[in-house]
Amino acid sequence: MKIIAISTSAVILMMAFWVITSEKIPEFSSVENYQGSLKKGEYVFNASGCASCHSSPDTTQEEKLVLTGGRAFPSPFGTFYAPNISMDKVNGIGAWSEKDFVNAVRHGVSPEGKHYYPSFPYTAYANMTDQDIADLWVYFRSIPESSKPSIDHDLPIYIRWRRPVAFWKLLNNSEPTVKLISSDPTVERGAYLVETLAHCGECHTSRNLIGGLQYEYWLGGAKNPAGKGIIPNITPAKLNWSEEEIVEYLTSGFTPDFDVAGGHMVDVIKNTSRLTEEDRLSIAKYLKAIPDVKK
Repeated sequence: MKIIAISTSAVILMMAFWVITSEKIPEFSSVENYQGSLKKGEYVFNASGCASCHSSPDTTQEEKLVLTGGRAFPSPFGTFYAPNISMDKVNGIGAWSEKDFVNAVRHGVSPEGKHYYPSFPYTAYANMTDQDIADLWVYFRSIPESSKPSIDHDLPIYIRWRRPVAFWKLLNNSEPTVKLISSDPTVERGAYLVETLAHCGECHTSRNLIGGLQYEYWLGGAKNPAGKGIIPNITPAKLNWSEEEIVEYLTSGFTPDFDVAGGHMVDVIKNTSRLTEEDRLSIAKYLKAIPDVKK
């Protein structure tokens, strides 16, 4: 009887796993009732840093908008390569519908119903407004095509099966990350820019054993996933710059110590420099308002 009970439990668990991790195209709502704007979509595109990851690693500044992909992102789980997300209908996303785009950006699901790995920051983008997604989709449709195939991720065999990513999604939700004391609309705008569009926490927040963000250490710094160096703590506990100094850094890349941004921050500064002065100030005010992380 004990053997039968164990066998029955195992079958039930296997069936539950199969249902929970099912690869199907979800019937999520689209943004079809929103009129997208090309100009606003370009702004969302820059704020979200799309070209920073998806342009070719050897591209020139003029070719940034050709989103060929190919940049390598080493991690403890293997090396992920940014895919081609140009409007090419074979090797890019040119054959996608608006609904496909929404499902990918907000829910990390491909048009075929497969789970995307969270190297794509959809847990941050999940909180993007309907209007911003509608604008972004209009802008994406204006981007040049590239027929270059995407590079396959270089992952251990036990990570190549994507169904378990569904469990990862269940354990790593996309709720707002910190509770702000301030009710200042400028700070709230900064929260949206930092937490959602610019997805700053993806680099500046430490991760647990399965790669989920440790929200209790929000923006408190993290190990470089490439294995070298530390990504800095940018909470008030460590970042003692004034709001004006943060705005200057986001504009020019110059620090108060007359140093300049380096590494991946070079591309980030190119994006933030295209934001309005008001939005850069919103980011600065948000960074001054979040809780200290001391570690």
